[in-house]
Amino acid sequence: MFSLIFLALSLIGGFIHSWLMGTDLVRALLLYMLIISVGVQGLWAFLGHYFKSDEVAESIGWPTGSPFQIEIAWVNLGLGALGILSIWLRGNFWLATVIFYSIFLIGAFTTHLRDLKQSQNKSVYNAGPIMYTDLVQPLILIGLTIAAWPNLA
Repeated sequence: MFSLIFLALSLIGGFIHSWLMGTDLVRALLLYMLIISVGVQGLWAFLGHYFKSDEVAESIGWPTGSPFQIEIAWVNLGLGALGILSIWLRGNFWLATVIFYSIFLIGAFTTHLRDLKQSQNKSVYNAGPIMYTDLVQPLILIGLTIAAWPNLA
């Protein structure tokens, strides 16, 4: 559910920024996706995986007590930092952030999908909105990056 909220805030923020500032819509959407969907959402995911790791594991339908939750927390903190740094760093930094985020989330999507098919795991954070936003958000970011590429720097 939170992933849908972050995605909506990213798109709304980008549209409002472009409209108010008269800036390029594609670049504004890309910037807001990087800041909110990658940055803020990454920080949010870090907090959950680190401080509420057993609750998060249960909501995914996975075993509790695994140090994997803490490892994934650090990955999310790194993504969060990249997203926030996108405010100041542009060009190839945005490209690298989109590549890392896309590989991570598309990989997460395939993991959730495999768990749904093999184990019939229909837990809300395995087969719910997160599974779909794990695919949709990277595809949006990749599309925006391609569209903005000539003027990205």
